[in-house]
Amino acid sequence: MMKQNPELSILGFENSYEESDIIVFGAPFDGTVSFRPGSRFGPSAIRNESYGIETYSPYQNADLTDIKGNDAGDLPLPFGDTVHALNMIKEFTLNIVTDNKIPIMLGGEHLVTLPAVEAVLEKNTDLCIIHLDAHTDLRDDYLGIKLSHATVMRRIWDKLGDKRIWQFGIRSGEKYEFEWAHDHTFLTPFNLDGAEKALEAIGNRPIYLTIDLDVLDPSVFPGTGTPEHGGVSFKELLDFIIKLRGKNIVAADLV
Repeated sequence: MMKQNPELSILGFENSYEESDIIVFGAPFDGTVSFRPGSRFGPSAIRNESYGIETYSPYQNADLTDIKGNDAGDLPLPFGDTVHALNMIKEFTLNIVTDNKIPIMLGGEHLVTLPAVEAVLEKNTDLCIIHLDAHTDLRDDYLGIKLSHATVMRRIWDKLGDKRIWQFGIRSGEKYEFEWAHDHTFLTPFNLDGAEKALEAIGNRPIYLTIDLDVLDPSVFPGTGTPEHGGVSFKELLDFIIKLRGKNIVAADLV
């Protein structure tokens, strides 16, 4: 896989693939976008901005230089063929988990999560999902399309079944999506409360963490495809992530 910018890796992820435990890669796809386009530029923007921060986190007393990570670059996804793009993401993610490494994917719209979950599920059959988002993403179809950023968690539910998806920060969606979630997922509206209870229920089962940045309030993060007022603060998001430390996170994405 070729990097769009071969001289730029995300900060702290400059080790070789072979020696690394964590593999970051970009999935620059926004082929089903329904409002603001441009999330396909997310991976390159994250890499560029990462050089304005430090590798050390005083919040966790941890440093990126203490881990072995590799930035594998961006997948050359075809914008005109959604199914082929998703298959490419699944294949690449499966290669990573087969090599006993942890994939961290940078999107891209939220549909890219589906093939990554499918790949991770092949090795972790009892996989659970922690989903941070402004939107339910539980429609069965959107404008007649089954594969959409608005249907991604419903398609993941198709693979996992009931009560294996924990959703936080949700504040937008159709009424029937919230009603459907009551019976099929664990949904916490508006905020990130209840992390401890969710983690207790999950136990030692493997976790796929997917974070849609529109979970943040637009005053914090306005540059998203579908902003929604009333979101969480950056500190609230950070505190939630810190609670996951030491848990069995087998894959993650940021979209």
